[in-house]
Amino acid sequence: QVQLVESGGGLVQPGGSLRLSCAASGSFRSFNVMGWYRQAPGKQRELVATMSSGGSTNYADSVKGRFTISRDNAKSAVYLEMNSLKPEDTAVYYCRAIGGGFPPTYYWGQGTQVTVSS
Repeated sequence: QVQLVESGGGLVQPGGSLRLSCAASGSFRSFNVMGWYRQAPGKQRELVATMSSGGSTNYADSVKGRFTISRDNAKSAVYLEMNSLKPEDTAVYYCRAIGGGFPPTYYWGQGTQVTVSS
């Protein structure tokens, strides 16, 4: 059983910053890709940023230059540094990890709310 637990969400004013963390626990070897997704009310869940075990990153165009993803493979953790936050960044942010093996196994966290408002 693998659990992903996010933390770090909250209320922040436009232009502010937040740092999200996601830590994995349970029985697993390693994750190929870890990343962040978000879902705003009435919208589909969308990719925010991902990082492979080798360090390759992928960002949504809407967050490029403002958000930075990082991970600590030794801790099986992934982080999202969010700067210059905008009201449109308001959403529930979910951590996702893809386990090794074939077919791959997808794990999701329970989500953490980020609200950007004055």
